[in-house]
Amino acid sequence: MSDNNLPVKKILLVEDDRQLSDLVAEFLEGEGYHVKQELRGDTVEKRVEKFVPDLIILDIMLPGKDGFAVCKDLRPKYSGPILMLTAKGTDFDQVLGLEIGADDYVIKPVEPRVLLARVNALLRRGQLASAQKESAEITCGELFINRGSRQVTLHGKNVELTSQEFDLLWLLASRAGEVQNRDYIYKAVVGREYDGMDRSVDVRISRLRKKLHDSNETPFRIKTIWGQGYLFVPDAWS
Repeated sequence: MSDNNLPVKKILLVEDDRQLSDLVAEFLEGEGYHVKQELRGDTVEKRVEKFVPDLIILDIMLPGKDGFAVCKDLRPKYSGPILMLTAKGTDFDQVLGLEIGADDYVIKPVEPRVLLARVNALLRRGQLASAQKESAEITCGELFINRGSRQVTLHGKNVELTSQEFDLLWLLASRAGEVQNRDYIYKAVVGREYDGMDRSVDVRISRLRKKLHDSNETPFRIKTIWGQGYLFVPDAWS
C-alpha cells in the first residue's frame, strides 16, 4: 500500500501470542509497513518512545499490564491512532476501549484483509489531517476550533481531544444547525459504512459532551435527533 515517494509507515504490534504476532507482522510487512513486535504490556511505553510508531495495534489480554491500562497511560503522550485487537466482543469492552482513547477495534479472529483495511483507514485519516495546513477556524460563542493546529478552547481553556473526537467535532461544527445522520458521520469520521450496531460514534459524542460541558441526559449543545443523527447547536456556547 505504500507510495514509493512516501516514508514507510511504522506499526507497533503489541500481542503476546507469538505465533499470531508473527503472522500479522509478516502480513503487514508484505503490505509495505515497517512492523515492530512487543509481547508485554508493561514495556510498551518505552518501545513507543524509541520506535515512535505511526500506529499501534494493541491486544487487551497482555502480561505485565493489560491493553486498557496501556492505552489509558499512552493517550496523554501519544497522539497517533490506536487500534485495539481483542478476543472479547462485548459492548462493555468495546465502549471501554473507546472511552479511554482507542481509535478503533477489531475482534479476533480477524481476517488479515479486514485488519489491513482498518489500519489503512486510520492512517489515511491521519494523513488527511496533517495535509490540512490551512488554519481554518470556527468560533461559536466561547468555543474556538482551529483546524490547522487542531486546537479547541472553551471559555479560554484548552480542551484535550483525541484525533477522532476532533474530527467529529469539526464535522458537526462546520455544519452547525444541520442534522448529520449516522451514515454520513461513519463514512467521514470512522472511515466505513454504519452497520447499525457499531457504537463508536455514540461513545465519542458522549465523550465530547463531557469535555465540552454538555449533558448526556439533556444535551443542549450537541443534540441527539432521534432516528436521524446529531445536531450541533451554534448559539449554545456562551
